[in-house]
Amino acid sequence: MRRLVGKVACITGGGGGIGRATAERFAEEPPARLSAREGATNRGGHAHFVRCNVTERASIDAAVQKTVARYGKLDILHNTAGGSSLQDGPVTEAPEEELWRAIKLDLFGTFLCEPRLPFRRSSRPAAAPSST
Repeated sequence: MRRLVGKVACITGGGGGIGRATAERFAEEPPARLSAREGATNRGGHAHFVRCNVTERASIDAAVQKTVARYGKLDILHNTAGGSSLQDGPVTEAPEEELWRAIKLDLFGTFLCEPRLPFRRSSRPAAAPSST
């Protein structure tokens, strides 16, 4: 995957599932720089792990600032933070608290990450995909 040469990526949800697989795949390309949640394995690339809560704007801002401070830029945001819990089930049977947890993480977290990141205002990102 030579598309990442010289790129800096931030992957939310890199601790498991799709996010972890994405972080591990990105880290396989040595010239790429990666900022992701703890848990992704560095496979020869340059990975730096930043803890971030995507449901809190200040946490997102801090993660972006740490990434830019370390690498000088941010080209790719891959927002995969989200997921289910043991409370998941048919929507008609899920407790109300589970619905709000899922909305806050999967929907509101994406809302906060995508259009609100400072790097998006100052430069055009290479990519900003989301999957929750």
